[in-house]
Amino acid sequence: MSATLNSLGFAKPPAETRVVVAMSGGVDSSVVAAELAGEGYDVVGVTLQLYDHGAALAKKGACCAGRDIHDARRVAEEMGFPHYVLDYENIFRDAVIDEFADSYLAGATPVPCIRCNERVKFRDLMQTARELDADCMATGHYIQRKAGPGGAELHMAADQTRDQSYFLFSTTPEQLDYLRFPLGHLQSKAETRALAARHGLAVADKPDSQDICFVPNGNYAAVIEKLRPGAADPGEIRHVDGRVLGRHAGVIHFTIGQRRGLGIGGLTEPLYVVRLDVDTRQVIVGPKDMLATRSVPVAEINWIGDGSLTDLAHRPVSVRVRSTRPPAQAILHPLTPTTAQVELLSPEEGISPGQACVFYQTGGSRVLGGGWIQRAP
Repeated sequence: MSATLNSLGFAKPPAETRVVVAMSGGVDSSVVAAELAGEGYDVVGVTLQLYDHGAALAKKGACCAGRDIHDARRVAEEMGFPHYVLDYENIFRDAVIDEFADSYLAGATPVPCIRCNERVKFRDLMQTARELDADCMATGHYIQRKAGPGGAELHMAADQTRDQSYFLFSTTPEQLDYLRFPLGHLQSKAETRALAARHGLAVADKPDSQDICFVPNGNYAAVIEKLRPGAADPGEIRHVDGRVLGRHAGVIHFTIGQRRGLGIGGLTEPLYVVRLDVDTRQVIVGPKDMLATRSVPVAEINWIGDGSLTDLAHRPVSVRVRSTRPPAQAILHPLTPTTAQVELLSPEEGISPGQACVFYQTGGSRVLGGGWIQRAP
């Protein structure tokens, strides 16, 4: 008979189980840390300083700012466990911010939060957790880790409105073995806030973060111009039929599917950005039906389903091409171990290079992996 497992899956008492909690200063990770400390685990809180937060001390709506570091430290003090702040500014810039800027300049719509999980939190921070002799690392993500016949599996959160599986598709099996997601089974954010209130945490009513942490107010273009001076070169706005409709102040101010703020009034038909040509500095606009796509090329695929990707030719799956969209039915056509063509059974609008395409088990909650949407030939 095997020993009884504790709530984190280890055959020893909580007091002998060390867990590093990645604390952003928000209510989710604070509740994870408080709950585990309350259960008697040997909790160590770690907060990452990812960028120069001096100008962000009073900024609301983004993670990892100075105020958030203070909030995380305060939770640790209240709950009586050690807390460390690690300076990851250089790592974060090299692994996330620089690629974000370059991808955006290339006409893509990057998702830096995925790269941060992949290259910083689940790589460098996880290594730090191992160096601290932690048995596992816990986060406040809304996603579930379940035991399967082949090992740990990744599943969508019980609360579909909070599910963060889109941002965690690049988690590897080795990382999944070490990670824990204690909030994934909760049915609503209200439950999380109720737990925070029960522990008397000051962050119980703290608003959720909305922006990418280094992009205040969602102003991508302003950040790119700061990182890459001179990047906002002007150019033409062209209709797909070749007509020049106007001028723009830089391709970086536009995204695929954009309708508002094009600066080409006086036209009878509604027009949308259907393509960004970085080489010629042209913004191509056209009717809405040109945004509809059925075939999606995907690269850098991380497969965490059963077997290998190439063993599963023409497999029915559900896919999510935007974090805000529900999974849609598709057929997965593997090309190599890391590339595939995704055939959507119903066309989707506004699919953009640089976004992620995440694969799910048809009719189920399991995450099978995903990759990055490429520019169509």
